[in-house]
Amino acid sequence: MFAAMFAVVLLLASCSVTLPVNATSNPVGSKVGTSKATGYFGILFFGQDASIQKAAKDGGITKISTVDVKQGNVLGIIWTYETIVTGE
Repeated sequence: MFAAMFAVVLLLASCSVTLPVNATSNPVGSKVGTSKATGYFGILFFGQDASIQKAAKDGGITKISTVDVKQGNVLGIIWTYETIVTGE
């Protein structure tokens, strides 16, 4: 019973962290854009795009203020990257 509960907890365990990447002298704007990519084992992403350029385009941003990257993984198997851009 204990082993089964431990296995369930282990399978549901994940880790996520948001890191600031860059900031400019542009004023903080009201627009936010995101881009995401999900992959396996940290290397298999199959053409997904989590770039700053895509995030800015998604939010209609032409003057970038800040860039943050949120990284997460589940047991080192499923990796997610999200780029968050703010600006005007």
